[in-house]
Amino acid sequence: MRKILLDNKVLPRWIIFLIDLVLASWSFVLAYFISEEFKFPEILRGHFFIYTNLYVVICIPIFFLFKVHVGLIRYSNMRDMLRIFTAMLAASTLYTVVILTLVEPYFNIHSLRVREVLLINFFIGSTLLIFLRIAAKGTFQYFHDKLSKRDKIHVLIYGSDDKAVLVKQALERSATSKFIVVGFIDKDRSKLNSLVEQKRVFHIKDLPRLKATKNVDKLLLLNDRLDERDKQVVIERCLRLEIQVVTAPTPDKWLSGTIGELQIKNLRIEDLLQRPPIEIDNAKVKADLFDRRVLVTGAAGSIGSEIVRQVMNYHPRVLILCDQAESPLHEIQLEVEESFPDVRCEIVIADVRNRHRMEKMFRQLRPQVVYHAAAYKHVPLMENNPCEAVHTNVKGTRIVADLSVQYGVEKFVMISTDKAVNPTNVMGSSKRIAEIYTQSLNSAPFNKNTRFITTRFGNVLGSNGSVIPRFRAQIEKGGPITVTHPEITRYFMTIPEAVQLVLEAGTMGKGGEIFVFDMGKPVKIVNLARKMIKLAGLQPGVDIDIVFTGLRPGEKLYEELLNSEESTLPTHHEKISIARVINHDYVDACLAIDSLLSLSKEGDNMAVVKQMKAIVPEFLSKNSPYEELDEEQEVL
Repeated sequence: MRKILLDNKVLPRWIIFLIDLVLASWSFVLAYFISEEFKFPEILRGHFFIYTNLYVVICIPIFFLFKVHVGLIRYSNMRDMLRIFTAMLAASTLYTVVILTLVEPYFNIHSLRVREVLLINFFIGSTLLIFLRIAAKGTFQYFHDKLSKRDKIHVLIYGSDDKAVLVKQALERSATSKFIVVGFIDKDRSKLNSLVEQKRVFHIKDLPRLKATKNVDKLLLLNDRLDERDKQVVIERCLRLEIQVVTAPTPDKWLSGTIGELQIKNLRIEDLLQRPPIEIDNAKVKADLFDRRVLVTGAAGSIGSEIVRQVMNYHPRVLILCDQAESPLHEIQLEVEESFPDVRCEIVIADVRNRHRMEKMFRQLRPQVVYHAAAYKHVPLMENNPCEAVHTNVKGTRIVADLSVQYGVEKFVMISTDKAVNPTNVMGSSKRIAEIYTQSLNSAPFNKNTRFITTRFGNVLGSNGSVIPRFRAQIEKGGPITVTHPEITRYFMTIPEAVQLVLEAGTMGKGGEIFVFDMGKPVKIVNLARKMIKLAGLQPGVDIDIVFTGLRPGEKLYEELLNSEESTLPTHHEKISIARVINHDYVDACLAIDSLLSLSKEGDNMAVVKQMKAIVPEFLSKNSPYEELDEEQEVL
């Protein structure tokens, strides 16, 4: 029996059917004896064998019809119990009909107290059949819990509401689950120490004791509203106690109505850094985008692809996806066609630096709203390739912006970065120059229609090539995690919330503004690394080392959203402010940028960076070969 249970083997259905018939016949015999007060001589002289065999014969089609034997006994539930009661009732009813209409009138047999026997038999038979299933289920559970060689994982479930109970039931029903539910953790003091599904409800303060006495390995919580403060407190305590945090989808998203082990995942750092959901004015955004021709450059990138997803929700007339990366663009095309089959989507493979190609697109598709997300963004790469940074981030932006004016685009929204503030690297400086140009173009005398709006925010969680995917890959390889400096900090925002604010800022822009987003508090990167190690169920310095490699070229310790000469004005949205920046004349900006582009064609990196510093005086290189240009400026 033990081997059968541990190997998950199933008894043939015909054996279960025979066992059920044997139990039913025993039940009938016992009921018969009780009815006749165990007077065996009278029972045997009567028609005991006829009545008993007839009952068994009737049970055969009834049990088969109601499929009493079909369900796996080890997974029996209330529905199976109800099926047994119904089958026993049907057998008793049919037996009564046969006895009263056929046996007694035609065979003149009247020795059975039919109603009395069947009433007793109903309760005894139902009890025996149900007890068989309870005993088998309990035995199976015992062997799997006590004798199985698999390692078990002791888990607490966050919350004790209906959803938490469903999770507990699903885990215990699963034949392959390694989880043993120890209890529930709840903030509601009225529920403390009560029993829910035979499991106690504990308080968060009980975590250290539960870790010590019940060997709690994991805390399982549903991954809805992970930004709630109470959940954040529990998660932080668990990490300190070396209790791994895992998440499960809400019951409405379970596969086939049950939770699978593949759906239980480690808590991600992106989840831990979430903030309360951002509320935007969807009506205004819809008014801006509904039935409009919308162009997204860099549509295959992290930000661009999310802009595409969110803009689709507002039903534009045409959505134009422009990027030079073929495969990622194809992937976002397939996603859009599957999720929004009714929206017209135009896919354009093009380089924003190619004016003739871009002009053909503008002339044919006539966009009314442009979200310009195409850019080179990696700081060390651009530090080593400043001419390419200028070609894409400055020249590419200029081409798209000029065409927007030429073809009467109503609104041009540029995606910028916090690295454009007091830039210490080529990438940040190139984005600042792009900001300067679009702002100056907004007030150019020949621009009669196009409003130029800039949005500026920090790092987004999980974007291509960002720190979090890199750390995750390093953890999967067994480490070490490489951090440039123990004091380096960065602002973080999730991609969806950044794009939400981009769309909202686009609705409130009158033209020429630089909108700054509330990025929350800066995060120390080394602390981020430690938390990611702990979330993976490992220990920093024990399982995974953290190695400091030194600041990379152009990298600074602290990012800023405003420079010292800027201040902000509030907007109606608490997370969006307007930066009061220095305005530049369009002609002066053109002359300076013309010179920069001319130098970039020659490929002289030092000359290009020198001109960038002339355009952006606050650009002071850090940990870079271009620092000597700052020293020359000081001498002058």
